[in-house]
Amino acid sequence: MIMKILVTGANGQLGNEMQIVSKNSRDEYIFTDVCDGYQKLDITDIDAIRKEVKDNDIRCIINCAAWTNVDKAETAGDIVETLNATAPENLAKVMKEVGGLLIHISTDYVFGGDPYNTPCREDQKGTPTGVYGLTKLHGEQKIQAVGCHYIIIRTAWLYSEFGHNFVKTMLSLTATKPQLKVVFDQTGTPTYAGDLADVIFDIVENRKFEGNDGIYHFSNEGVCSWYDFTKKIAELAGNTACDIEPCHSDEFPSPVKRPAYSVLDKTKIKETFGVKIPYWEDSVRKVVATLKEQEAK
Repeated sequence: MIMKILVTGANGQLGNEMQIVSKNSRDEYIFTDVCDGYQKLDITDIDAIRKEVKDNDIRCIINCAAWTNVDKAETAGDIVETLNATAPENLAKVMKEVGGLLIHISTDYVFGGDPYNTPCREDQKGTPTGVYGLTKLHGEQKIQAVGCHYIIIRTAWLYSEFGHNFVKTMLSLTATKPQLKVVFDQTGTPTYAGDLADVIFDIVENRKFEGNDGIYHFSNEGVCSWYDFTKKIAELAGNTACDIEPCHSDEFPSPVKRPAYSVLDKTKIKETFGVKIPYWEDSVRKVVATLKEQEAK
C-alpha cells in the first residue's frame, strides 16, 4: 500500500538528500520548507499541520526542520524552543491523531555536560551545555510524552554537498589560507547526510519501523577530531600548501561549550534495522570528489 510522507525542512542538508533518495520510492513524498521554491508549511501552527495531513492523507512525517545555529541560539529567545520543541510536539500530536509515524532528527548536543569518553548510547542521560542542546532534548521529551509512533534519530557532525557545512568551509579555507588552526580536543564522527537519508528511506520504504518505536543513534563509523577531519579533507582535495595545526577549543571563544566527545554508539540502529554504516573517510572521499567536480564545471 502506498504511504503519503511529509518531509519538513526540505531545503536543509538532510532534506535535500531525502529528495534524492525518495525519487525511486513506491510511496509519495511531499516536501515543505519556509524558503522560496517549496510548498510552505508552518510547523509551529498545529492547525496548519492538521490541514496538510488531512488534505494529503499523510501517514508519516520526517522532521528535518530545526533551529541549528548553536551560537545564535543563546541569544535568539523563544523561537529556538518553539522550533526545536513545540513544533516537534505539534507534529507528534497530529501523527497520533491519525495513527501515523513521526521520524524526528535530533543531535549529539543533548549530551556534553558530563565528562565521558565512551561512545554515547541512547539511554545515556541528557546533559546539554547550551540552549540548542536543551531545546532539542525538550523536543525529544515532548514527542515521547505525546505517545505517537516515533523514531528519533540523533546524529552528529552532519555534512553534505548542500548548504553550509564544515567540509565546504574547510575545502575553501585549506585552498586559500597558508595556515589554519583546528581544534583537536573535540572528538566525534563526521556524518554524511546522504548516508543518514539512505537509512531513513530504508526504514520507511521497507516498513521496518513497525514495532520499533524509540531513540536511535546514527553517524558514520569511526572516530576523529575536527583537526583529523580537516587534514583528511585537505588531503582528498589536494590542498597540500596549507599548514594545518591542532589547537585547543578555548583558543576560539564561543558562547557555548561544545561536547568534547560526540562519538555515538550505533549498535541499536544496526541490530534493529539491519543497516550497514559506511566508514567516515569513505563517505567524505565521495563528497569531496563531487564538490571538486562541481567546482570544475
